[in-house]
Amino acid sequence: MKHCNRLVLICVVFLLRLASASAQEGKPEIKLLINAPDEPIVKTMSLAKAAEFLDHQSRAWTQVKKCGTCHTNLPYLTARGQLGGDLTAFQEVRGFFEKRIANWDSGKKEDRPKRDTEVIATAATLAIQDGLTTGKLHPLTRKALDRMWTLQQDNGAWDWLKCGWPPLEHDDYYGVVYVAVAVGLAPDKYAETEQAKEGLDGFRKYFRNNPPPSLHHKAMLLWAAQKIDGLMSAKLKKSTIQELRAVQKADGGWSLPMLGDWVGYDERPNDRLAPSDGYATGLVVYVMRQAGVPADDEAIRKGIAWLKGNQRASGAWFTHSINTDRYHFLSHAGTAYAVLALKACE
Repeated sequence: MKHCNRLVLICVVFLLRLASASAQEGKPEIKLLINAPDEPIVKTMSLAKAAEFLDHQSRAWTQVKKCGTCHTNLPYLTARGQLGGDLTAFQEVRGFFEKRIANWDSGKKEDRPKRDTEVIATAATLAIQDGLTTGKLHPLTRKALDRMWTLQQDNGAWDWLKCGWPPLEHDDYYGVVYVAVAVGLAPDKYAETEQAKEGLDGFRKYFRNNPPPSLHHKAMLLWAAQKIDGLMSAKLKKSTIQELRAVQKADGGWSLPMLGDWVGYDERPNDRLAPSDGYATGLVVYVMRQAGVPADDEAIRKGIAWLKGNQRASGAWFTHSINTDRYHFLSHAGTAYAVLALKACE
């Protein structure tokens, strides 16, 4: 935790200097929109408005903070291609990651991957995006995936970023299950390549030895198990769907605190009575659809109705952070999953 606090301080100093330099050069300052809990709900849902929100937040994050993050530009890349329209921001964000991959071995200190997590998250996200859009594995995606396996540990996991920010930057399990989703979705039969086969055996071993620590992670495993054999038995798949159904709220949505028992970054207790949110509702509906639950299933219909009735004026689906009352960045990932869920039910 102390190490993460030091990293946050370094980032703040960097951002202040960057903002000062931009002001001196007369460049407009890019600002993230505030994810406000009291932002009004729109009268009519708009996917175009969702695209605008996602474009702005992900472009701002990438340009100003110059990094990938589990709650903003990584889920953005998985969802934004589903919406069409002006993809300028999408191409810019994707281009940032492609440039990072191309320059990892340039020999320059600033080009080296910051942590193992950068390689893992970049490779996995671009593989998911390739699978959901072009259906072709980009050469730089393949390069990142091949490098990813060199960092896999003997237990089948990777050294994932653990800053005490559940559910994404919290434990190694999330890193493994996120890779499992990605390899399953990677086009051009990447999972059958020699580079991938040994790695796949490794994380099958990891999942055998490490049960999902939360319903959130079990839902992610259910998603991965649709494409990769040996991750979940038919019985476990069925019981996971039943568990997800059991925590659906009366209004038709799901809440993230119901998918785990976490203590967040600010050491707040997990509020299992919290209202439905975009992240949990979008994720659960999307994963259940991938698991074969039909769009006209009652739980799915209620979840979609909740999403259609709870978009905010900015275009976002708000998700209260389980880590802090300051930023609510999970609203970015929540909006991405809401988009995926809605498109999966068209």
